[in-house]
This record gives sequence, structure tokens and C-alpha cells, in this order.
Amino acid sequence: MTETTLDAPVRPKHATWFRAVAIAEAVSWTGLLIGMLFKYVLSDNELGVQIFGPIHGTIFIAYVITVAVVRKPLAWTWPTTLLALAASIPPLFTWFFELWAERTGRLTR
Repeated sequence: MTETTLDAPVRPKHATWFRAVAIAEAVSWTGLLIGMLFKYVLSDNELGVQIFGPIHGTIFIAYVITVAVVRKPLAWTWPTTLLALAASIPPLFTWFFELWAERTGRLTR
């Protein structure tokens, strides 16, 4: 017989998916920022921007779609949803939003 504990909140699949996409968006932002650093400051090499630009663009679109899909299953209010969408604009804020949403219980409903 196995025992189950009710101490840890169960993370729904929507929350897991959102978390993965939010972190991927932050990582792709980091790659693009490093590419821009090389292109505009350290050298005239565009390779980083050419690689991470399309990757970041694709993951950015995936993030916006993911927010639209998970908002109802996770019972997000409109202010929370708008905050999640606004977090996609500044670098790394999707990761900060994900941490905040986890800490405030918005990913465990």
C-alpha cells in the first residue's frame, strides 16, 4: 500500500507547459542579447543575432499563445494574464513572472 501526501501542491500539465515555455523564452532572450553584444559592441559579427533572432521570435510567439491557452485552466484573472503578456517584452521577465506565479500559487490551480 502506498501513501500519498497532500503537502505538496499538484502542478497541472498546463502549469508545467507554461513554465517550460516561459523559461525557454528567457533563455532565448539571453542568447539574443549575447548575440547583440557581439554584433554591436565587441565585434561586427552577426552570427549570434542570425541564430538567436529567429529562435527567440518563435519562442516569443509560443509564449504568447501559451499564455492565451493556459489562462482559463489556471484560473488567471485578466490582470494576471496581462502581466504575463507584459512580461514577454523586457528581457528575462518571463522567468521572473514564472517564479512569482509559482510563489503566489497561480500555477497550482
